Amino acid sequence: MSNDRTFAPTSELALPIMGAMPALGVTLVGGGVDIAVVAPRATDIEFCIFSSYEPDAAERRIRLRGPVEGIFSGHVSDIGPGTAYGFRAWGPWEPENAMVYNPNKLLLDPYARAITGKVELCPAIHAHQTDDELYPLQPMRPNPTDSAPYTVRGVITGPSFEVARRPHTSWRDTVIYESHVRGLTENLEGVPAHLRGTYAGVAHPATISYLKKLGITALELLPINAKFDEPFLAERGLTNYWGYSPLSYFAPEPSLATKQSQHSGPGAVVDEVRGMVSILHEAGIEVILDVVYNHTGEGGPGGQSLSWRGLDEAEYYLYDPEGKFADVTGCGNSLDAGSTRVQQMILDSLRYWVSDMGVDGFRFDLATTIGRFGTQFTPDHPILSAIATDPILCQVKMIAEPWDVGENGWQTGNFKRPFSTWNDSFRDSLRTFWISDAKAQAERSSRGSSPRDLATRLSGSPDLYYRADPAQNVGTRASVNFICAHDGFTLADLVSFNDKHNEANLENNRDGSDHNLSWNHGLEAPISLPWGDIRESSNGGSQVISLMEDRLKTIRNLLGTLFVSAGTPMLVAGDEFGRTQQGNNNAYCQDNEISWLNWNLAPWQRELQETVTHLISLRKRYPAMRPDYFLTGTQYGDDSIPDQSWFDRSGKPMSERAWHDPAGRAFQMLRSGLPSTSNDVLVCFNGLDEAIPFSLADGRGTFWRKVWDSALSKPHPLVALDNEVPEVEEPGTKVDLPALSMQIYISR
Repeated sequence: MSNDRTFAPTSELALPIMGAMPALGVTLVGGGVDIAVVAPRATDIEFCIFSSYEPDAAERRIRLRGPVEGIFSGHVSDIGPGTAYGFRAWGPWEPENAMVYNPNKLLLDPYARAITGKVELCPAIHAHQTDDELYPLQPMRPNPTDSAPYTVRGVITGPSFEVARRPHTSWRDTVIYESHVRGLTENLEGVPAHLRGTYAGVAHPATISYLKKLGITALELLPINAKFDEPFLAERGLTNYWGYSPLSYFAPEPSLATKQSQHSGPGAVVDEVRGMVSILHEAGIEVILDVVYNHTGEGGPGGQSLSWRGLDEAEYYLYDPEGKFADVTGCGNSLDAGSTRVQQMILDSLRYWVSDMGVDGFRFDLATTIGRFGTQFTPDHPILSAIATDPILCQVKMIAEPWDVGENGWQTGNFKRPFSTWNDSFRDSLRTFWISDAKAQAERSSRGSSPRDLATRLSGSPDLYYRADPAQNVGTRASVNFICAHDGFTLADLVSFNDKHNEANLENNRDGSDHNLSWNHGLEAPISLPWGDIRESSNGGSQVISLMEDRLKTIRNLLGTLFVSAGTPMLVAGDEFGRTQQGNNNAYCQDNEISWLNWNLAPWQRELQETVTHLISLRKRYPAMRPDYFLTGTQYGDDSIPDQSWFDRSGKPMSERAWHDPAGRAFQMLRSGLPSTSNDVLVCFNGLDEAIPFSLADGRGTFWRKVWDSALSKPHPLVALDNEVPEVEEPGTKVDLPALSMQIYISR
């Protein structure tokens, strides 16, 4: 096939492009389009136009000109928005050299803004011949079957409406809510049935009203780019629900749009996404997208030829120094961020989602991969530097998941400005202090760890994020603090299961992490047992009620610590009311009730929901709860107390010994609100399994009022605190903290 230059009889030559090389992809120009695609090792590229969106639509093929600097290009004068298209690539058949050119395979434009159709898992979508189970036949030979009826096509899009002005919420004021488009509204009352589980459902007034009432400022959506379900999932009748299997970095996933938009055409799907972003902006809510620039859905060696692989496998995918296909993501392949064309594609994709689609930021899945030259990570990688200096991208939020599964994959704290990163050390410290250590104390196996690591996390993790260089020190916002995320146990399951229960994933419970730092508090069962019925039972019912109360108090301790910690808090959807996944800590393939939020809330769930709303309100009201700079124990200006101080249970400054002693787990943190700026905040932590009397620390001599107590199932409303004469305590007053609990005080 490497020497076969025979084209279909209908093949014609594209017109040359006048002037400079166009942008990659398809660009509207006058009454036609300019086309440009990267395929440096191909010998010829055909631009294929389809008469309709049907799988068997008539096809017109036009040869592009090139390659010039690795790009094939041309102009076609008689097509425009709504046209379905793809590419066919001609070139060598040398699988051992990463060249699997096969013009029988229709390839999706990597820059397509919209898509039509779906990928059907079958031999035809492979460049090589396969057996009935889709494994490559050896030696690998070209597959002669045309893949066009079995795969997706790009669709040319036209101009659209302007997205509403972005909120530009400061990092200091940001509270992130991580959610899935479908999972958020599939069961949400108030959202009409035909809008549930869609982009339009996210933008519905009922959804927005809930998010506003909760108090979050940014909605972080799991991937909404077009996706391709992995073959092993399709064989099991499952799907990649989370969406971490990209088919496109520009086109949105059509299945998350309303049926009306899907029937109206690919352009309507794009507009539904833009409409969602615009309406959320009008409500003051930012939209952050989870993006997957570390791998694609084409799989590993022997995978499908859907887009990048068919155009130039060696250009797009990572190979190790021995010339072997490299997988540092655990997903079959890894994009080669050392390729300038891959870097260009990532930057163009990011700019498109900001400029055209209006999004406010990105969370980069397995971000270490895009910082690798070959197999080695560097924080000074060109793509990371380009993001930092880009005039469009510098206006939005950038969040890195700072790890992958490759060599030296853990890079928490090693990404430079403008990135914030998910802080797994924060997650593990909170789980250790409030869950693992509590379990150890209950079992009398240990008194638990000392308080010093938790204090570091409360302070914004300066051990990971502080930079002496002012140009790189972005402050505490560098740490995105979280207890749970989409990947892992929910908060309710974290306190209800010792072990994962992923049987529904059909992998014999082998998938998912075994390092959960969880504790079932004595019963391996979901938090949402029929507690009302158990209350009526005998002594066993009383024990279960106590178990439930202990679980909920642990949840409140975790949430309270999250919202008093310096850094940017992130809450995963449903954790505010105790959502369960029945112990599944890897629900990536569960597009069903396991993953969807259940909005039929029991009384205890509504109380927990009120608790989270209350904590977010406190954080917004009192700046001392959300410092945006690292606190060092220094007095500033005319302030009479340091910016942050630590005291033991007796109200005396913490000794060095106490920091290293498990008995020091009963301690106090005092933050200055700065004179005439804000109230001071005092937080008392009792990490011991016995009630402890505390003497409230003396800050600047002012009285303290308690605004939250994790031992209480329901907080006092802030309105009541404002309108009633609050009960205040004098510094030095003794107060009792129940076992394993915390309290927040505000200076009067």
